[in-house]
Parts: sequence; C-alpha cells; structure tokens
Amino acid sequence: MKLKFLIMVSLESLLSSYEKLQSSIRERLAEFATVGREADDKRLFEELAYCIFTAGASARMGLKSVAAVKDILLEATVEQLEAALRGVHRYPRARADYLVRTRSYLVEDCGLGLRQKLESFSDAQACRDYFAANKQVVGVGYKEASHFLRNIGKRGYAILDRHVLRCLSELGVVSTPQPPANRSRYLEIEQLMKRFAEQVGIDFDELDLLLWSQITGEVLK
Repeated sequence: MKLKFLIMVSLESLLSSYEKLQSSIRERLAEFATVGREADDKRLFEELAYCIFTAGASARMGLKSVAAVKDILLEATVEQLEAALRGVHRYPRARADYLVRTRSYLVEDCGLGLRQKLESFSDAQACRDYFAANKQVVGVGYKEASHFLRNIGKRGYAILDRHVLRCLSELGVVSTPQPPANRSRYLEIEQLMKRFAEQVGIDFDELDLLLWSQITGEVLK
C-alpha cells in the first residue's frame, strides 16, 4: 500500500490545504471554463473519451490514453483503437469498444455535435442523465458524466471517486466510503457534500478538487 493512502483528513488539515491550494484549484477550474467556451466538438469528445479512460484506471492513464488515440479518435475501428491503447491502458479492448459504441450512438443521435447537444438542456440534472443514465453512452456512469461536465466548465457536479469518498468519510460527511450504487444515492451524497461546502465556506466545485488532492497530492483534471 502506498503511503499516500495512509493520510487521514481532518477539517483542520483540509482548511490549511485549501489556503495553500486555492490559487491552483481556481486556475484549474478556469482552464475547464475555457474548454467549455472554446472547444469544438472533437475536443469535447476527447474530454468524454478521457473520462471513459479514467474510469477504473487513473487520471494519468486517462491522459496517456487520449494522447495515444487523439489523431484517430473520430474514425478508428475498435481494433485500431485497441492497438493504439495496448501498453497504455490496462483495458485496451474494453475501452476501445466503449468508445466506438458511444461514438456511434452520438453520431446517430446528434451528428456528434456535442456542443449543440449540451446547450439543448435547460436542466443540469437532465444534462448529466443524458450521459450517465443513457445505456447507449457506454462506460459512463454518474461519476464519469459528472467528471466530463466539470472538465468542460459545467459547475455544480460532484465527482464521487474513491479519493473524494474516502475524504468525505474521514470528515464524517458520509458514513462509508463505498461508492454510490444508484442515481438516488449519488445525488444524496452530492447534496451532503454541498451542505458541507456551505458549512466550511468553501466553493463546492473547489471542494471537489481539494478533496481529490488530499489523497493524490495533485490538482489534476
């Protein structure tokens, strides 16, 4: 077990860390907002692919995987994507399959016009549900959908991965670090986290990155 997983998070240590990392966290959120304003549909799909790659892996593996398939992401077959991901991602075949199936659905549903699709939702929950509850968007649940939307500048979504849940449990916000098993539990934990953010005076979106950094030691996307 790596030493970083032995770190215990307290409210005192969290607030101290926030003072040190607030500037970096806000810079990262500003980068996400820039993507949301300026990215074309290809870049938006790359961000969705990144979140599919990160699930069951790591942020760094996700970044390396996107770099490996970036030039062929929009037209490659499962076999071509798998070949590019071999040695880069731990699940090259499965992730290649997820990407092609999701891409095919989005081409059929909206011509892969993700910006227009995103702008068609007036409700934040409906926007997330389109990606998280849609069985045609493969490899994306509520955590990954929240991650994708946060990374393209959308606010108000919690990325409840194991690092964030571990911290929330240690802080007494939730009773267990177990991942939420369904939509209702995900939303319940998200609301508990929002209430905690208000109580401690930390912006909710900043809190998500702050909690993640407490275990990983990094402010990544």
